[in-house]
Amino acid sequence: MHSQQATAGPIERDSTVFDVIIAGCGPTGAMLAAELRLHDVRVLVLEKETEPASFARIVGLHVRSLELMAMRGLLDRILPHGRRRPAAGFFAAIPKPAPKGLDSAYAYLLGIPQPVIVHLLEEHAIERGAQVRRGRAVAAFEQDDEGVTVELADGERLRARYLVGCDGGRSTVRKQLGVGFPGEPARNETLMGEMEVGVPQEEIAARTAGMRDIHQRFWIRPFGEGVYSVVVPAEGISDRAEPPTLDDFQRQLRSIAGTDFGVHSPRWMSRFGDATRLAERYRVGRVLLAGDAAHIHPPLGGQGLNLGVQDAFNLGWKLAAQILGWAPESLLDTYQAERHPVAEDVLDNTRAQTELSATGPGPQAVRRLLTELMDFDEVNRHLIEKITGIGIRYDFGDGPDLLGRRLRDIDVKQGNLYGLLHRGRGLLLDRTGRLTVGGWADRVDHLADPTAGLDVPCVLLRPDGHVAWIGDDQQDLDAHLSRWFGTAGISRGAGGPMG
Repeated sequence: MHSQQATAGPIERDSTVFDVIIAGCGPTGAMLAAELRLHDVRVLVLEKETEPASFARIVGLHVRSLELMAMRGLLDRILPHGRRRPAAGFFAAIPKPAPKGLDSAYAYLLGIPQPVIVHLLEEHAIERGAQVRRGRAVAAFEQDDEGVTVELADGERLRARYLVGCDGGRSTVRKQLGVGFPGEPARNETLMGEMEVGVPQEEIAARTAGMRDIHQRFWIRPFGEGVYSVVVPAEGISDRAEPPTLDDFQRQLRSIAGTDFGVHSPRWMSRFGDATRLAERYRVGRVLLAGDAAHIHPPLGGQGLNLGVQDAFNLGWKLAAQILGWAPESLLDTYQAERHPVAEDVLDNTRAQTELSATGPGPQAVRRLLTELMDFDEVNRHLIEKITGIGIRYDFGDGPDLLGRRLRDIDVKQGNLYGLLHRGRGLLLDRTGRLTVGGWADRVDHLADPTAGLDVPCVLLRPDGHVAWIGDDQQDLDAHLSRWFGTAGISRGAGGPMG
């Protein structure tokens, strides 16, 4: 089969079995499925693996991802499974404290085992009504003016209106689509794992003191419950096709530290490189890319999972709007327009962090200089906001600095702002009490609250929490409602003023 570009014109909704097929049930695919189901979109998720990954690699949910989880009522469900840590020391692992007064009610990192977050998000999607089929790999597809025919590895053919590739860095969907994936191949490879040790923490601290100044890709840090996170360079471990062994870690530790610290009983072990690549396009006709299928980069700063989940939040409501028939003409195109530059920025900051991790005198001189500069609060804050995603500003045109940014979770008369966004709809937060969402009430909620903690009269929020409009003029508001939520009066459900 060959992929073909097609226009995404409206079709009858009952002409295909599914509205959307998602390839891949990692965090990005599961989150996208749940977002689509908020709007009653018929979703099938195909996952080539028969079982979720069993190794308990710890990943970090950054501030912006925690905010998005709160917007959908998921945070209380996730928090008991994670461990809170300060929002600090992310950029190139330079040990600086968190900036004071970080602009979020969720200003911390949540460390959580990756299988746990994947399970929770998949469970959430299924509860919302998504179908998930494991052991089903996408082999090929072809698209036409009305949809996409997907062929599985076992020969089964399925039909959907759209296909989204959330199938990782080696994405079959991206390759079949013929989208370029330019960037740099891996130059350095690193072993990473979690395991127990056979010596006291005091001995480890004494033996490793100052070693990070020489070996940036080395650490052995306590994680809790007797488990340590171990990172060592992979130089000398020749067979890239085979997963690393405990013996590989022991040999690398002895080479660097003169001892293997008695490491044993690994929970998981992996090998990663610093390859950095970005898809040239996120959409071709009725086929889209998200998560690692669209971008790969070194794990420095722990941004990968967060970047993919945030792709899903940006895409979900827009794709649903296209399927339900009320999307403005260019809405789906804003997915690439907004998220591609964000990925470019992440790739650039991980490139910079990689250079700062090199052991040569030049990179180390730059690292020392940046370490000094980060003593200035503005510099430290800028880098933390970049890594955590709360510094993102989409280009919505000229306007106040808040325009295009996400709005923090503020107090409103009904409790908190994010509690009003659980349904994945737009929201007009109106301090004047004079405005209305009129014919958009099926897509946009309205809260008149003069006590809301805003320093502007009114804001229009998109379903992903970004500020789409600021002001107090009804005619101007209507123009922006049309821009983001289409033609007024298309009834798709209940909505309107909130008490």
